[in-house]
Amino acid sequence: MKKILSIIMAAAMLCCALLAFTACGGEDNTLDMATNAAFPPYEYKDGDDFAGIDVEIAGLIAEKLGMELKIHDIEFGSIVSGVQTGKFDMGMAGLTVTDERKQSVNFSTSYAKGIQAVIVKADSEYTSYEDFYTGYDDEGNPTGVIEGLKIGVQQDTTGDIYCSSKPEEWGFGEDNVVRYKTGNDAVQALVSGKVTAVIIDNEPAKSYVASNEGLKILETSYTEEDYAICVSKDNDELLEKINKALAELTEAGEIQKIVDKYIGK
Repeated sequence: MKKILSIIMAAAMLCCALLAFTACGGEDNTLDMATNAAFPPYEYKDGDDFAGIDVEIAGLIAEKLGMELKIHDIEFGSIVSGVQTGKFDMGMAGLTVTDERKQSVNFSTSYAKGIQAVIVKADSEYTSYEDFYTGYDDEGNPTGVIEGLKIGVQQDTTGDIYCSSKPEEWGFGEDNVVRYKTGNDAVQALVSGKVTAVIIDNEPAKSYVASNEGLKILETSYTEEDYAICVSKDNDELLEKINKALAELTEAGEIQKIVDKYIGK
C-alpha cells in the first residue's frame, strides 16, 4: 500500500513539474506586442507575415530578452488600453509619446522621429497647411479655418489629436476632422474628394502617395514627434530591459540599419 502511495505521489510531483515547465516555456517566455499592421513602413502585412521597422526592432528586442515575439494586430485606438490592462506586454505602432498617453502607460526611450505630413491632390491650390486658416491674431495664432475644410485622419492617432484641437491651438476644430479606421481609408476618401487633405505620418504618407496616382505631399510638415514603445506602469522591470536592449541596438547601429532598409539614408 505504501509503495502504491509513493508511486502516486511521485507521479503527481512529476505532473506538477511538467506543468510548471510548460508554463515557463509558454506564456512566461512570450513577449506579446500590440500593433496596428496598416502603417507602412513601420508595420504592415506581407502575405501572412508581419513586416516593417517596428516589427524588426521588436524581434531584436525579444531576441535580446531571450523571449519569443508574438504580434497582435488590433485597432490602433485599443493599443494603449490593452497594454495598460496587461493584456499585452508592450505596444509598438509608430506610437507617439504624448502627455495624455503617459497618464495611462510608460514609454521607452525614443527610437525614431516622426513627421506629420499633409497629403493633398496633385492639382490642389494649397501649398502649406497654413493655407487652411483664414487669419491670425496679434500673437500669430490662427483665428479660423476656411469654409468647407475637411481633414482626414486615422482615428486615435496624434494626427487626430492635433487636428481636432481648436484653430488657436493650430488645430482645425472637431467639426472639420473626419476620422477613419486606417490611414488607407483616409487616403481613399481624399482620392474620391470626400476630404480636403489627409494628415498622417510622413513615411506612411509616402507609401500612400506612391500607390495612389494624383496625390502629393506638401513640402511643409504639420508637426514633428518622437516614437517610443509603451509598457504598463506596473511593469518597470520590462521597461528597464527594453531600454537596455534599445541602447545596445542603437550603439551597435542595428536600429539605424533597419530604418535605412525601409526608408533609405
